[in-house]
Amino acid sequence: MAHNEILLLQPVDGLGGEGDQVKVRAGFARNFLLPRKIAVPVTRANKKHVEALRKRRAEREAAELSGAQEIARKLEKTSLAFAVKTGEGGKVFGAITSTDLHAKLVEAGITLDKKRIHLHTPVKALGKHEVKIKLHADVTVDLSFDVVSENPIEPVAQEKPAAEVREKKRPVRKATKEKESSH
Repeated sequence: MAHNEILLLQPVDGLGGEGDQVKVRAGFARNFLLPRKIAVPVTRANKKHVEALRKRRAEREAAELSGAQEIARKLEKTSLAFAVKTGEGGKVFGAITSTDLHAKLVEAGITLDKKRIHLHTPVKALGKHEVKIKLHADVTVDLSFDVVSENPIEPVAQEKPAAEVREKKRPVRKATKEKESSH
């Protein structure tokens, strides 16, 4: 398979950041990266731009890190509570998902991508829970939240002992056969 060496002008997930010189398949470079101006072929003239690209990359990464640290400080001060409907014994109807968490964070004035919230399974129980929020490769925050009942919790109705339970008898059908009269 043919490969091309290209110089990335923008970060590409799984490939590299701006200023990186990478080797990719010829078709990927020709059909995707080059027409979208994400990369340029490696030439002497383009190699001169590498330093400017790397400087821009360092500035972008520093800005992303400081932004993530600022959001982390806001998240540490934030407390979330979800009021859910419950049934007998505190059984929760529905579940709290990462979408619900994201909506509450937006209400609290914290803007972040929903994909950054790592809730492995939806929360289906009352109490205090934790979720990991990965803001940056170096910044991860554990956010705790409470799930409370919006209505009073009713105790589970206890079953009656077997002695008190009366057996229901089926009504007995009277078998009535009509006699056929012979003619």
